[in-house]
Amino acid sequence: MPTIQQVAEGFSSHQFREIYDFLHPQVQWTLVGAARLEGIEQVRHACEQSLAQLERTTTQFLRFKTIAGPDSVAIDSIAKYVDHKWQSSIVRSCDVYEFSEGYLVAITSYTAEIAAADLP
Repeated sequence: MPTIQQVAEGFSSHQFREIYDFLHPQVQWTLVGAARLEGIEQVRHACEQSLAQLERTTTQFLRFKTIAGPDSVAIDSIAKYVDHKWQSSIVRSCDVYEFSEGYLVAITSYTAEIAAADLP
């Protein structure tokens, strides 16, 4: 069984299918300023939609910093996405993961598209 840190890092690095078994049935995913997803079906659906979009995109993580505690994990990341038309975007995100009894029960995601000039 993976650690909570491995589950969180899998989610933040878009390896969704590898962590589905660790989602709590009543998992909640808050996309701050955008949406709140409740339950495993809504979260899985959003993950599958993301994976479909990412099929035509290459992803390069420019930053991936993890801080892990006994029942929560925070990941600060910057990712560069380049699509099949060579259009790119850079997204900075912070994901906070909460666990209970080894299951992922809550995710809070803060994301913002940034300009290359704003890279640290």
